Amino acid sequence: MEEWTQVVLDWLTAYGWQIVGAIAILFIGRIVVGILTGIVRKLLTKAKVDETLIRFVAGLTKGLLMTFVIIATVSALGVETTSFIAILGAAGLAIGLALQSSLSNFASGVMLIMFRPFKRGDYVEAGGVSGVVEEVAIFNTVLKTPDNRKVIVPNGDIVGGAITNYSAHETRRIDLVFGIGYNDNIRKAKQTLERILTEDERILKDPASTVAVSELADSSVNFVVRPWVKTADYWAVYFDLMEKVKLTFDAEGISIPYPQQDVHMHSVDAPAA
Repeated sequence: MEEWTQVVLDWLTAYGWQIVGAIAILFIGRIVVGILTGIVRKLLTKAKVDETLIRFVAGLTKGLLMTFVIIATVSALGVETTSFIAILGAAGLAIGLALQSSLSNFASGVMLIMFRPFKRGDYVEAGGVSGVVEEVAIFNTVLKTPDNRKVIVPNGDIVGGAITNYSAHETRRIDLVFGIGYNDNIRKAKQTLERILTEDERILKDPASTVAVSELADSSVNFVVRPWVKTADYWAVYFDLMEKVKLTFDAEGISIPYPQQDVHMHSVDAPAA
């Protein structure tokens, strides 16, 4: 028993101060890491950076600083850290190669959060999907489609393609085409379309709406109707105009041509037997 006690005392004498130093480095290091991480978070918050990016940068900063603290702690115990760092580097390279696609999505997520081509609540078309943005995360973006489906799109697909943000501006233009028959009065049809637009209070006066003959088609004279509305009113006005034009044209006796086919029947005498 005395021999074991002497061994423990000798070991504490030889390595005690190293252990105390390592514990002090770890304890103080964690405090310093917490302070620095808090400073980074406050600076980003003051700069009005997106909360998702703030959390990510703060977490990354904490992870990197704690790695240095752990290496310093191990070094204080007398362990050779050169090989340890080399192992970490090799492991990091292997993980990076294995997670190449994930890292691409990660980098794309950082770009989306930094440059903000869209925000939560915007209606966008990106990555081959259209929907309302519910969340922009580091690796993917969550969209809600008009029929209430949840679609998770990798950020790499979004950044690598075209992004259409339908909610980016306060106003949008509705593009409609209506055809009338060649026997109908063009002036009357134009005045009727202009009156329909004027009667709808949701249609903006500035910019002015456009009503003009755009094409003399095979079976119809086509008008382009392009009113401007607030983005939130786009679909409501769109559907209402389609219904209102049809009802008004019917009441005014203005025809809307539709494709027709004439079938001619020819009788052929059967050959004599």
